[in-house]
Amino acid sequence: MDKIKVMVIDEQAFFRAGVREALSSQTDMEVVECDPTQDTLELIENYLPDVALLGSDLASLSGIDLARKIAQHYPNTKVIVLSPAPDDTELFEVIKTAAVACLNKKTSTEELAGTIRRARAGEYPINESVMTRPMVAKQVLNQFRGFKRTMEGIAAPLTNRETQILTYVAEGNSNKEIAYILKISEQTIKNHVSAILRKLNANDRAHACSRPAQWLDFAGREIRDPSRVQASLIAIGMSPNTACLPLELHYQY
Repeated sequence: MDKIKVMVIDEQAFFRAGVREALSSQTDMEVVECDPTQDTLELIENYLPDVALLGSDLASLSGIDLARKIAQHYPNTKVIVLSPAPDDTELFEVIKTAAVACLNKKTSTEELAGTIRRARAGEYPINESVMTRPMVAKQVLNQFRGFKRTMEGIAAPLTNRETQILTYVAEGNSNKEIAYILKISEQTIKNHVSAILRKLNANDRAHACSRPAQWLDFAGREIRDPSRVQASLIAIGMSPNTACLPLELHYQY
């Protein structure tokens, strides 16, 4: 079986080297380092890792934004976010990037290696975090309510059962307790949570597309005149009627 290709992405060379050394005893893994101040997406394009271990505490850019870009452009590369102190707020933001897991940077080698293998196998350990963090479940519920208000007809809504399960988790009930209350299996609850997070990610991407695009020139100034934006699109061969454009596009005008 091919080795699992792992890329460690963090600004601290000492941390990257430490992770690489810690995983060196895992005979089924091949580990390389990546300095995120370089062109990370190009390096991923060249190496095509199975799993990216991404530090969330980057100084030069947002680790959360980079996680989202990797997930969007390279869906076969599973992102595991490593945080110095993952709290409920950060975990919720990580969930929205479609990352498969969020671990503390102090995690053990055994837990990290096990999570990497699960990610390679197509599992989403981050789903388990939702089921044990009531505040995160509450944030997910609130996010869906926000989608319903601002994206009527676009968002994939929660089913009644999914809403029930999230509400019970937000109230602090365990999987076993929820299974007893709803008279369903714990595996069924896990399946519902997986479906909820898939909808959350899909809705979040749709919400990004529905926001007005922000067009900037090379000096970082916003282009407010629609005719200038249209002219810029035509000049580079793009249709001015493009349905969904990036939030920030830089053109010299």
